[in-house]
Amino acid sequence: MEASTSSYKIILGSSSVARRKILSEMGYQFTLMTADIDEKSIRKETPEELVMALAEAKANAIISKLQSTSNQERVVEPTILIAADTAEAILQRLPVDDYLKDAEPTLLITSDQVVVYEGVIREKPTSKEEARQFLKDYSGRHAATVGSVLVTNLKTGFRKGDSDRVEIYFNEIPDEIIEKLVDEGITLNVAGGLIIEHPSILPFVKEVVGTTDSVMGLPKSLTEKLLKEAL
Repeated sequence: MEASTSSYKIILGSSSVARRKILSEMGYQFTLMTADIDEKSIRKETPEELVMALAEAKANAIISKLQSTSNQERVVEPTILIAADTAEAILQRLPVDDYLKDAEPTLLITSDQVVVYEGVIREKPTSKEEARQFLKDYSGRHAATVGSVLVTNLKTGFRKGDSDRVEIYFNEIPDEIIEKLVDEGITLNVAGGLIIEHPSILPFVKEVVGTTDSVMGLPKSLTEKLLKEAL
């Protein structure tokens, strides 16, 4: 997938190594910013509503950072933001001066993900004990990931987002594999403690109905679609 960023810039609003890797694989150059929000303070009824609300909150937090910086420096770099906020809300926050109108666009990408198991939303495990139980639950059963992608064009205020769902079916996962993953600590950093691309767990993944990049946190096709629409 060829991507030229010569006419615009991208900000990835995420600290996720997996999302960074996926966006690089897509051929994009980008800068990184983190939102630093209290995710637990945002609650919604459905997983789709929750991940979109979190992507929106991340975008708003990053926009606030950019605005405070631009107020200090009076220099606005073109940027593309992916988040779930409204265009009106973004425009209210951005200093739309003449220099911004002539600038190249900047797109901000924000996203979030949860796991759904037996109808219950799971976020990052809060302890190794919870991570261990999550993995034991998946053994011989199935779970789903629900992720959001939100793109905000900082020049125009246009914002568009959508969610993506993937179903994952597992064979029986041996206890020693679960213990190895839990001891590594990596499961504490991912939604639902679920990380299907890890070489220890991959042999026990029976079927993935959807794409691996979506499970890893950034669906390529959806991201590409939203970037094009934001421009």
